[in-house]
Amino acid sequence: MAILMKLTYDPRYNIAYIRLLEKGAEVETLEISDELNIDIAPDGRVYGIELLNANEQLRAQDDGQLVVRNEAAGEERALPPAQP
Repeated sequence: MAILMKLTYDPRYNIAYIRLLEKGAEVETLEISDELNIDIAPDGRVYGIELLNANEQLRAQDDGQLVVRNEAAGEERALPPAQP
């Protein structure tokens, strides 16, 4: 499996999903809290992270922007909020 990171957001259900691995076999979902699930691939790696009530979790401190920061390069990019 190749490593990637993809963030998707569905405003209809207010759910965000951070996928860390290419689509593969079935995953096991661990319910961490009422607002957080983690999908584990069969080999034990984290496949993805599901955020329920996502707009509250993602917009709490950044005025609705998603900020992607490359720590190694010291660069960051702010993306506008998704429109429902």
